[in-house]
Amino acid sequence: MPRSIATNDRVERPELLDFLRSRHDGILVTTRRDGSPQLSPVSYGVDEEGRVVVSSYPERAKAANLRRNPAASLMSLGAEFNDPWVQVDGTAEVIELPDAVEPLVDYFRAISGEHPDWDEYREAMVAQGKCLIRVTIERWGPIATGGFPARLA
Repeated sequence: MPRSIATNDRVERPELLDFLRSRHDGILVTTRRDGSPQLSPVSYGVDEEGRVVVSSYPERAKAANLRRNPAASLMSLGAEFNDPWVQVDGTAEVIELPDAVEPLVDYFRAISGEHPDWDEYREAMVAQGKCLIRVTIERWGPIATGGFPARLA
C-alpha cells in the first residue's frame, strides 16, 4: 500500500479564503486569564471582508477570553480526519446585541445561504441573547495534510 505523504501548501489570501469558505468546522483557540490556551469546537463562516465569524453567547469562555485578550487562532478542519487543514491567526472582536443582529445574519448566510424568514431569525438571535465573534486574519500557515515525511516515500 502506498504511503500518503504530508503536504504543506503555502497560499495567498484569495486561495486561503476560498479554502476557508469551503468548510465550516473548526477549533477556535483563545487565551485564559492564566495564559493557558482554551479550545472551542465551533461552526464558522467567512464574511464579505474575509473575516472569520463565529456565533456564540456572551457568557461563553471564548467570548470572555477575547474581551480580555483579542488574540485568536482558528484551525479549519474538513469533514474527515485526514482532510486538509489550515491555521489562521488574528485579532478578534466580540459584537454584542443589538449590534450583532445584522452580522449574525451575515454569519448565517456565509454558512447556510438564505433563511426562509429573516425576521424570525433576527428575533431568535435576540431571544437567545447571541453575540458574534469576528476574527480579522493577520497571518496563516500552509494548507496542510498529514502523512509521512517525503523522505519515507
